Amino acid sequence: MIKYIVATLAVGGVVGYLNNNWGNVIAGNFVSDYVFNASLILLLFIMGVAFGMDKESIAKMKRVGFKILAFPFAVALGSVLGGLVGGLVLGINVKASMAVSAGYGWYTLAGPLTSQLFGPEWGALGFTVNFLRELITIITISLTVKADKYVPIAMSGATSMDTTLPVIVRYCGSDTLITAFSSGFTLSLIAPFTITAIAALR
Repeated sequence: MIKYIVATLAVGGVVGYLNNNWGNVIAGNFVSDYVFNASLILLLFIMGVAFGMDKESIAKMKRVGFKILAFPFAVALGSVLGGLVGGLVLGINVKASMAVSAGYGWYTLAGPLTSQLFGPEWGALGFTVNFLRELITIITISLTVKADKYVPIAMSGATSMDTTLPVIVRYCGSDTLITAFSSGFTLSLIAPFTITAIAALR
């Protein structure tokens, strides 16, 4: 499955590049504004149906309750601390490095926001780092799941509620669906506030 995902992503990237350079701008806007959103809504609908049909997942959610929020906050803390360590090791702006990591994989947010707060070079890094977080999760999930089925969920960060959710359910099991979705949703909510709060420490 992974090879098909990577191949599809590569083909999509080439098609998008060709359209951007020699195609119709209106067509590109149509894809980004309508097709992408429609595909995402359809994906979430299918995942919702799968979750609703799984009685064990619903029962598990009722048992765990609000304790399920401990997972995404642990992922958030680990991400920010990773940015701190990375900044110290590389000898770069530690706060900017932490802010980049606080995108939690949401590259369309981390890029523009870190660019606004720290400068364009950090915006580029914010986009790249968080995009690679999603891509590496997809490529390595067949290996990382062997360590623990929750490792890929932590790696994917905010994307575990949408783009990486299908591969997570496929490789980690349907019982991880609610954890993945709630983790991604929570991280998506707190990402802009975390980045802004780190920037305010300067």
